[in-house]
Amino acid sequence: MELNKTISADFGTVIRERRSVRKYDASYKMSQAELEDLLADAVLAPSGSNLQPWRFIVITDQATKEKLLPIAFNQQQVVTASAVIAVLADLEAYKEAGRIYDKAVAAGYMNQETRDKLVDNSVKFYGKREPEAIRNAALIDGGLVSMQLMLAAKAKGFDTVPMAGYNVEQFRELMGITDRYANVMLIAVGKAAEPGHPTVRLDVADITYWNQFGAK
Repeated sequence: MELNKTISADFGTVIRERRSVRKYDASYKMSQAELEDLLADAVLAPSGSNLQPWRFIVITDQATKEKLLPIAFNQQQVVTASAVIAVLADLEAYKEAGRIYDKAVAAGYMNQETRDKLVDNSVKFYGKREPEAIRNAALIDGGLVSMQLMLAAKAKGFDTVPMAGYNVEQFRELMGITDRYANVMLIAVGKAAEPGHPTVRLDVADITYWNQFGAK
């Protein structure tokens, strides 16, 4: 099957038409290839030191979705969307620096000497950081990849909704997630049965400060 490798609309349209959709066509099933293609676009997001700490659990099995439903406080999109993608953050992603920079060498983006220096710097820097600082940085990267995933989905004709409302501990137990990984969010993705409702945003002038921060 030939996948859609290009966006379906200009960027301005995509960001304006993306909405949080909670009602999905349960009969529509995204293929594994479509989901992999979506993730391939998402992981082009930036990350600190290019460590790409995001990890994904893609849940398409209906029986597993049914187990997830009460954990997600009975939000029906869990069982009607084509998939629920759990975005996790690897708190020890720096240990994978060698694998990442090996690919950069193979692609001709850097030489072996630069690769070795960057790997050594990453291990020394992140190995000494406080756990809270590492977690905060990984969650920022997780947020970046999550937003990119949702925009990529909209560009390909799919809809999404980010979900923070679920029992994190029960989800971790269900999925067998170890302490090495932090939860970022769940994202339901599929074909909308009903469009998400329009929302408003504060004016840029009301939320923006120039050159210093102060009261409006």
